Amino acid sequence: MPEVGLKKWVITFTVITASLLELIDTTIVNVAIPQIQGNLGATLEDVAWLSTGYAVANVIVLPMSGWLGSRFGRKNYFLTSIIVFTIASFLCGNATSLEELVLFRILQGLAGGGLISTAQAILLETWPREDVGIATALFGLGAVVGPTVGPTIGGYILEVSDWPWIFYVNIPVGILAAYCTYTFVKATPKDGKGLPVDWWGIVLLAIAVGSLQTVLEKGESEDWFATPYIIVLTVSSVLGLLLFIWRELSTSHPIVNFKIMRHRSFSIGMFTSFILGFGLYGSVFVFPVFCQNLLGFSPLQTGELLFPGGLCTIAMMPFIGMFLKKGIPAQFMATIGMFLFFVFCDMLSKSTLSSGTGQFFLPLVIRGIGMALLFVPLTTLAIQDLKGPEIGQGSGLNNMMRQLGGSFGIAALTTLIHTRQGFHRNNLLTNVNEYNPAFTERLNGLIHTFMAKGASFLDAKLMAMKAIEGAVVKQTLLLTYSDAYWVAGMILLCSIPLLYLQKFKKNVEVPTDAH
Repeated sequence: MPEVGLKKWVITFTVITASLLELIDTTIVNVAIPQIQGNLGATLEDVAWLSTGYAVANVIVLPMSGWLGSRFGRKNYFLTSIIVFTIASFLCGNATSLEELVLFRILQGLAGGGLISTAQAILLETWPREDVGIATALFGLGAVVGPTVGPTIGGYILEVSDWPWIFYVNIPVGILAAYCTYTFVKATPKDGKGLPVDWWGIVLLAIAVGSLQTVLEKGESEDWFATPYIIVLTVSSVLGLLLFIWRELSTSHPIVNFKIMRHRSFSIGMFTSFILGFGLYGSVFVFPVFCQNLLGFSPLQTGELLFPGGLCTIAMMPFIGMFLKKGIPAQFMATIGMFLFFVFCDMLSKSTLSSGTGQFFLPLVIRGIGMALLFVPLTTLAIQDLKGPEIGQGSGLNNMMRQLGGSFGIAALTTLIHTRQGFHRNNLLTNVNEYNPAFTERLNGLIHTFMAKGASFLDAKLMAMKAIEGAVVKQTLLLTYSDAYWVAGMILLCSIPLLYLQKFKKNVEVPTDAH
């Protein structure tokens, strides 16, 4: 039975808070990597495993979360995940070596994977069927805003304190979420008691998804298939996935019920969630790198730029739920959302080296509105035909696809930036020659400027060439990031037809779990 009154809102606050813990931690560590690297004496490649280990552990648990919630009871599993995540946060803050920190981050990721999908299932069970759009919108606050505000919070913490506090801030929030879960969330039966555990399924899932996530996280930095372990992991991910699907379709008690793929809206929803992850995480990845590496913004400035867009998403979410309840098709809203995201990417692709913080306000606000119009309708379309225990399974798979979409997006855009950088540099260098009047005029002007400051002719010429090289590098990066924005925008724009392959329902009523 759905909850009513104050209890409904307390449970809603609890599950959103718990899911925010996990989602903010996905990106908050990124801004602290340089400080952690210096403090623990680690290389950049080694410290990158803080993000990789967390993401790999997270994506392994996500598809299993529905099964774990059924077997041990949804409340028990959710409460255990919060407690373990909070303890792991404390251990991360107290880590004295990189090895310890990576180990505790993996523990965080394993616990965090149980928070997102279970939180969504609890929320859908708490709210009445006719208000499922509002419930999904409220959950979307965390899912969309979390990765966006993570860098802002991380940047602020690093301004006033040291890196351990990006983990310590989780502790009071985790304690509050654990208390509210224990006190207010309704217990559910343990369906799996006495049934055999699909150990082979668990092992194959860990191999398949863990290998794939590691390839996506480390592929670009390891030069993809030029590195033996990337080849091994790629093969193991493909074979592991094939064997996992075969195992789950042939066993009577699978950890992932692939039979829910018979629902057309859910099957297509898996692809649209993948695209959403590509846009959400890919853009959050490219924008800070663009601002800090090229425009010279600080981490805090970059985080502050992202914040107004996050506020727009928060403000829009309740209205999206109301629109769904009034019968406006989710496809129409998602179409507008994808178009707005394309507009955001198109505007950023026109940035210049003189772009200031004020010029990013409108594009990021448009992105914030677009994300609100995407997350809730896409999630609603995906789960609209699921019934009973299928909701927990579907939530896990849907969240996993969004996470994998983000990893694919980051990997693809990183590779694009790498390859296009060489392309644009070669094109620009064709203009750097003594037969180009514009080049010779610029070179001579710089030489005269440096000589006027007291440099000899040879020193002035050397400094002028270095200045021109710096200009070439900056223009190369500008053109490269413009390409990345354009590609991200076009991928979402071209995905719009997928929306209209899903069922149209004027009043979407997702049946909540029978428990």
